[in-house]
Amino acid sequence: LTPVQAVALLAAVSAAPDAPYADLASAGVRKIMDVLDPQTRTKADALAGRVWVNSPPPPLRAVKSALEEAMAEQRVVRIRYTSRDGNTTNRDVEPVMFASTNGQWYLIGWCRLRSAMRWFSVSRIEHASATRIACSGHHIDEIGVPPATARPVNGRGEADDASGRYT
Repeated sequence: LTPVQAVALLAAVSAAPDAPYADLASAGVRKIMDVLDPQTRTKADALAGRVWVNSPPPPLRAVKSALEEAMAEQRVVRIRYTSRDGNTTNRDVEPVMFASTNGQWYLIGWCRLRSAMRWFSVSRIEHASATRIACSGHHIDEIGVPPATARPVNGRGEADDASGRYT
């Protein structure tokens, strides 16, 4: 790992503290930094001091933990959500994916209250708790065609020309 690659990882993680699993990514980057040889570490630390980020505060840790757990375990998550127009509802949601667009993170899932796929702004989820209820199997294809610039974080998805969906 070069000093520049190390700083690239630090910058990416620091710039997205509201991303799903961001605290785990930060811990992983700290572990990487800890095992760098002293010369590389010194150069990376010096460069990192010249890269600043100003990002929004992350959602409450309890909310993020519940959403991340529900997604990873594919269990229903119970949320208290305030919509853009100010209405607050309690909902059971089957998480399908996290998505970031225009600097905002969303939980996309099957809303049992509305019996439909919905996008929930993570910043407007006031409370969340993972339940023991298994999801019923809704799939990413139900969300629709992603924007042409969207891609999965593993970088391996390739858009199918016919459907526009990632495989």
